[in-house]
Amino acid sequence: MSEHSNNHNVEVKQENPDSNQSASQGGSQEKTRQDSIERIMQRKHRVYRMPRNQKLTKLSMYSSCQGTDCRCTGWKTPEEYRHKDVEVDYCPEFGEECRNPNCKHSLEMHIRHLGDISEDQMNELLGAIVDVENLYMSMLRETDTDTKKVYAYLFRLLRQCILTRTQAVIRGPLGDPPFEQPSISKAVTNFVLYKYGHLHQSELDSMTEVAKTFLHCLNHWNFEAPGARQDLVNQEDVSNYKINYTRWLVFCHVPAFCGSLRHFETSVVFGRTLLKAVYQYVYQQLLAKCKTERDRMPPEKRIMLTQLPKFLEALKQEVVNEDSPIWSANFKPSAALMLHKSKRQHDGSSSSAGKKLLSDTKRFKKELDCEDLSDEVVARALKRINDSNYASRAEVVFPPNAPRDEAAKAEENRREIEFHVVGNSLTKPVTKQSMLWLLGLHSVFAHQLPGMPREYISQLVFDPKHKTLALIKEGRPIGGICFRTFASQGFTEIVFCAVTSSEQVKGYGTHLMNHLKDYSTQRGIKHFLTYADEFAIGYFKKQGFSKDIKVARQVYAGFIKEYEGATLMHCELHPSLIYTQFSSVIRKQKEIVKELITQRQQEVQKVHPGLTCFKEGLRSIPIESIPGLREVGWRPLFRAQRTARPLEESADPDKLATALSVVLQHVRAHTAAWPFLKPVNQAEVPDYYDHIKYPMDLKTMADRLKNKYYVARRLFMADMARIFTNCRLYNSPETEYYRCANTLERYFQTKMKELGLWDK
Repeated sequence: MSEHSNNHNVEVKQENPDSNQSASQGGSQEKTRQDSIERIMQRKHRVYRMPRNQKLTKLSMYSSCQGTDCRCTGWKTPEEYRHKDVEVDYCPEFGEECRNPNCKHSLEMHIRHLGDISEDQMNELLGAIVDVENLYMSMLRETDTDTKKVYAYLFRLLRQCILTRTQAVIRGPLGDPPFEQPSISKAVTNFVLYKYGHLHQSELDSMTEVAKTFLHCLNHWNFEAPGARQDLVNQEDVSNYKINYTRWLVFCHVPAFCGSLRHFETSVVFGRTLLKAVYQYVYQQLLAKCKTERDRMPPEKRIMLTQLPKFLEALKQEVVNEDSPIWSANFKPSAALMLHKSKRQHDGSSSSAGKKLLSDTKRFKKELDCEDLSDEVVARALKRINDSNYASRAEVVFPPNAPRDEAAKAEENRREIEFHVVGNSLTKPVTKQSMLWLLGLHSVFAHQLPGMPREYISQLVFDPKHKTLALIKEGRPIGGICFRTFASQGFTEIVFCAVTSSEQVKGYGTHLMNHLKDYSTQRGIKHFLTYADEFAIGYFKKQGFSKDIKVARQVYAGFIKEYEGATLMHCELHPSLIYTQFSSVIRKQKEIVKELITQRQQEVQKVHPGLTCFKEGLRSIPIESIPGLREVGWRPLFRAQRTARPLEESADPDKLATALSVVLQHVRAHTAAWPFLKPVNQAEVPDYYDHIKYPMDLKTMADRLKNKYYVARRLFMADMARIFTNCRLYNSPETEYYRCANTLERYFQTKMKELGLWDK
């Protein structure tokens, strides 16, 4: 291998002795990193441009010999050419023999299986070869033992992928990204909203830029190897950091230079554990960076650097605080903050999006102002529906849309069926009844799950680590769920679930699962996992299971058995719910709501006597004095007083049309109006109307003005705004059209203000 990698190889990680001190190196670290990536890409492009024969030669060095019983894994250059480089000055003949004494086959024997691959496939393999050689050089130069092992693992993985022409996939105890939720990126976003959300928009934007800078630094940080971390004294901290450091190398650091591996951003796949472990060091180095780099930065960046220390200090408090809300998966900004944010966005924007935010804010305010029903009203409704003479009782024993487990619950109440959790034990005596039930459950599972070997069912049902929730009817088990709880991991694995065929379609399966959910939540378990075959997926979906696994892979990987041909499914449990009573509670709530609606309708339908005051000479009365108006939900609207405008919508329409005509004439005469004078020609811009659903132009506006369409100035302003919005939507910011839209919009607003038509 080393014979072919001593020329034109770029290091994956070019480090000085203090390479992990990324902040102290300032911009040179980032420059070195970027230079390395650029050199690697330049080399790959040079390899991609080689003649096909040279490409095949390069591939032959990493291809197994196709000779019978030959174990050579790569063609070796003949002795006289061993110091020449096939990428630059050497292109052997296909008949030249391999220098490996155990091979001696020709070059053609190493590439015979590559003759039919396309140019793209060949370039993909060559790119992987460049990555392998870079990894090899990095492995030779690396001094840290832990890092060296990771490079060696990735080198062997890519080397094998080239031999087998497969995609590199990293599997094993490291787990799959993301490794922790919420991620660092999400937590920092939460922190900005939590700490700075109340600020003015410009200040909030500034702190957002600081947060982006911090995340950028973190994504390009070279973390210290575990052996260099003298500050980690707790064995658990050392173990956690070693795992996260290895994950960072495999999924973040090396893939940044090695395109054959999938790359992940550090801030997206890691969470609090890693940030807490490295934050103190990163914090100190970034503060030092602020002091040394402030004077070299341009003014706009210098402002950001002055705010970074304050940001880092505030974030530090949230990183070490165990109860910080920014790390909550359910973090939501406060209602006051959301209202403030919506108002701020509305004030800073004249677009339709801003109007939508305002309407959302109004709806939110309206919801906050809604009065809740009094306890007395609800109690009266509850008493009414519990009355034995309540009308809805006359339906049937079970409503038309009764829950699936309704019949099973009724049988349980009559004590016709029972539920028991049973299991074997090696340390405690097992009752004869429990053992008989286990034997009966074994028979149920074996009969209902014919695809499972009976020996395997016996192994799990009688395993002391497994338990079974048994459904007992007439003294014998007719169904059950065999499960194993991993308390340290916070989940339960469901292994077998079955009900004997003669007792199916009675809701027993649903009621069994609900009992198991209650059993688990009482013991602090919040997750179910199971592998379901194609016949069981429908059942588990009805029980709240999903193929969307919301548990990190490292939580369950290595704990549960994976079944070939089965689908992993997950169910998240809510600790506040009692699942065996859930459907009854929902139905009771539904009945209460119906009764409240009925009572409300009776109040609304009350007939009030007509008004006679107008016969007595009154010309008007306050609207709130009308009898019954408040009872049906009317509330007075309090609106802020608006300053008078010279041309209200109720003013003379001819006067309004004249003023709007003056504005339109000035806008059409402006030098920036030329792109908007007439509709866009579809023949000249074929895809314009595919992107722009509501086109507008100055000619159309002139026609509308002539036809007296603009009865309100808001209609006129909306059409003009649509012209500029469409332009910016279709054209990129660097185009002349985009600049014309901005210029003309400012001119239009100025003219509207001069005539007193603008009050935004």
